[in-house]
Amino acid sequence: MTEEFTIIEKEDIASLKFPTTDVLDDDNEVKTRISEINRALSLGNLEHSKIKIFFEDNESKKIVNTTVWAVTDKNVVLKQGVMIPIHRIYKLF
Repeated sequence: MTEEFTIIEKEDIASLKFPTTDVLDDDNEVKTRISEINRALSLGNLEHSKIKIFFEDNESKKIVNTTVWAVTDKNVVLKQGVMIPIHRIYKLF
């Protein structure tokens, strides 16, 4: 899976543009994504562990290695208030 994703620095995410469509179309994958987000949030808050987030902006698929600090109903929040829309995330681990 990683071969089609480009590594990006967390600081560069703020300048990205995100379409409104969801990258996942399978209900089970969407449920799995929510579980992975909640797990990443726990790891970030309890152990300050970094995780890989696989996501897509309006140009290409990207991967960032970072800590999840918070989750809203629409976004995953990283350090310094950087946000990735949940509907643009493929996977977290």
